[in-house]
Amino acid sequence: MSADPDEDLVRRIGAGDPAAVQTLVARKLPRILALAVRMLGDAAEAEDVAQETFVRIWRHASGWRRGNARFDTWIHRVTLNLCYDRLRRRREWVTDDLPEVVDPAPLPDTQPREDTWRVEQALRAIAPRQREAIILVYYQDMSNIEAATTLEISVDALESLLSRGRRALQAILARDDVHE
Repeated sequence: MSADPDEDLVRRIGAGDPAAVQTLVARKLPRILALAVRMLGDAAEAEDVAQETFVRIWRHASGWRRGNARFDTWIHRVTLNLCYDRLRRRREWVTDDLPEVVDPAPLPDTQPREDTWRVEQALRAIAPRQREAIILVYYQDMSNIEAATTLEISVDALESLLSRGRRALQAILARDDVHE
């Protein structure tokens, strides 16, 4: 039996099996979409990133090799890279025309609990590498080893990011509590 639970599926995708792609999308889409939403803060943009992630898998599955990294690690790395591309483009976008301002608050029937919203806002305010580490470990349920591999850092460096990220979140949330 393979050490990577996705190995056979990826091999089938590499061979052009459309049913394997459907199975993989059904298996991975929720986690990939959740990662992109947390990184970008925009559901529509996250859907675009998820779609591009699966297009890249379709195109490059035959090149994935067991042993370099688990497939789940690789797909998370692809998603993070696509999110970074979009975040960079946001910073580079300059125009004389101001966009129409859209209220970022969720619709009343989809409004998350206040605590969830506060944590999401605080996550967006911390350093990007700390945010990535926290999202991968606490929201994507990756082990420290898997998250460190995805971020291409040591486990010690990941644990340092997690520790600093948790402290930063606590400080932001405590500051918000004082201002309320």
